[in-house]
Amino acid sequence: MGICFSGDLKGGKQAVGGVQGGPTANNNAGHNDAVDHFFRVRGQYPLSTQIELSLSASKLLDRDITSKSDPMAVLYIKKRDDMLEELGRTEVIMNCLDPAWIEKINVAYQFEIVQPLVFRVYDVDTKYHNKPVKALKLNEQEFLGEATCVLSEIVTKRDRSLTLKLHSKNGPGGLRDLGTITVHAEETFASRMAVEMKLRCSQLDNKDMFSKSDPFLRISRISENGTFVSICKTEVIDNNLNPAWKPLHLSMQQFGSKDNPLLIECFDFNDNGNHTLIGKVQKSFSELEKLCNHKSGTNLVFTSRGGQEKILKGQLFVDQFIEKDQFSFLDYISSGFELNFMVAVDFTASNGHPHNRDSLHYIDPSGQLNSYQQAIMEVGEVIQFYDSDRQFPAWGFGGRTHNGSLSHCFNLNGMNTYEVDGVQGIMAAYANALHNVTLSGPTLFGQVINNAAQMAGDAASNDITKYFVLLIITDGVLTDIQETTDALVRASDLPLSILIVGVGNADFKQMEVLDADDGRRLESSTGRVATRDIVQFVPMREVHSGQISVVQALLEELPGQFLTYMRSRNIKPLHA
Repeated sequence: MGICFSGDLKGGKQAVGGVQGGPTANNNAGHNDAVDHFFRVRGQYPLSTQIELSLSASKLLDRDITSKSDPMAVLYIKKRDDMLEELGRTEVIMNCLDPAWIEKINVAYQFEIVQPLVFRVYDVDTKYHNKPVKALKLNEQEFLGEATCVLSEIVTKRDRSLTLKLHSKNGPGGLRDLGTITVHAEETFASRMAVEMKLRCSQLDNKDMFSKSDPFLRISRISENGTFVSICKTEVIDNNLNPAWKPLHLSMQQFGSKDNPLLIECFDFNDNGNHTLIGKVQKSFSELEKLCNHKSGTNLVFTSRGGQEKILKGQLFVDQFIEKDQFSFLDYISSGFELNFMVAVDFTASNGHPHNRDSLHYIDPSGQLNSYQQAIMEVGEVIQFYDSDRQFPAWGFGGRTHNGSLSHCFNLNGMNTYEVDGVQGIMAAYANALHNVTLSGPTLFGQVINNAAQMAGDAASNDITKYFVLLIITDGVLTDIQETTDALVRASDLPLSILIVGVGNADFKQMEVLDADDGRRLESSTGRVATRDIVQFVPMREVHSGQISVVQALLEELPGQFLTYMRSRNIKPLHA
């Protein structure tokens, strides 16, 4: 994952969250670990992409007697408790049954959650026409119809437009034709803007006794409550007091605004993770741009324990500063790229016999989902919108199938085909497998990962528009940690991300190693280093109710991993 938040750099010399270069670079164009962690521990959502929705309607009902209806549209988002939160209103258009509203409504798009939208259209009474639309009481206006969809359904369309039939508040099925509403989505300019810059330092203080310092930079932005939140770090340059780092590539989502203050700290890298601060600078992106234009440097400062600030001889220079409009995750998705969902379920004996109530595989007759079902449903409900045919490969591992043979990758539905129909198909195959598979062991991931990698590799050769997402749900400690590591290193070159959910109370330290939380990329038994991080691990027990769901914690990095793969191979959206 590559965290860079308080102790983020322990053991890792790679850049995190912004370096752009060859295939091994982590562009981090999606959500950043440190920023996500900052929001998560405060029970807030991570950063989102700003979307503008344009609305139009056709063949609305005519509620007026002497003229046509005067329609206005209102947009709501449905919260988890089914309450509606208003996001915005259009203007009122006079005497029109086919309105194309000019006023756009802003929505914060988050890939990792399902965002149900409700559109309602009203005929505004003429006596209220002089009032601002925000001041209008909707219960005093004539209701013309409503429509519902999920935001993902709009942004995955080829032209990012979706037409919906209007119906009454009682739901679809009425005999009367209430017309249609069409929604078109566009990313705001700020969501697409990025900055690429080259930084270097000169005449740094030497912090090492027997050699020169090994410097790297960490960049943080200031949050609303005044604390600094790390957003990226450069790579470490060994034994150099005049270092020049690879270009940094940062999106507007990461730094917020060109005028936001940034803290740039220069550290001397130490293997034990206790890195020594050499000096720091506080500048905004606008100020960094001026340094580049004037070809001038700014002195680092060092604050003593007593609060005294010392200006150092060492300086920071900006050798390149380029603003660019980058292809976004939604550019790829709306042009025809897809996320292909796959699931692998742990059938080892440590889960407990499915008939026992304390088993992790126990299916409650009351309908309450166990941890396996919850993970399948939550992740599947998000990703299904990004997979057009919704035919999902589903496997089990660590169990004995109907013929008594132990298998570490068997078809969950017990048939010759590994694909099932939709999320409900996965749920049905899982429930059926609990009656036909004997729990066994040990816990091995290698074969499942290799199967997923084989599918991703085949697609990469024939269809660049497919990116694969494997969800592994497990309760145990891995027996094949080296084989799994080797498989992950090989798979890091492929269009594949792996999500791991840990259920139960096992020791999941191995999973955290696979997730590369310390910034150190996985290394295979042959010494090969993974080209990128493709694993995200979340233990169920550490996901606190009311803060962030399992699916959010699992999926928040996925758009960034997708973009890292596409950009490192210079794959552009279709028709770009």
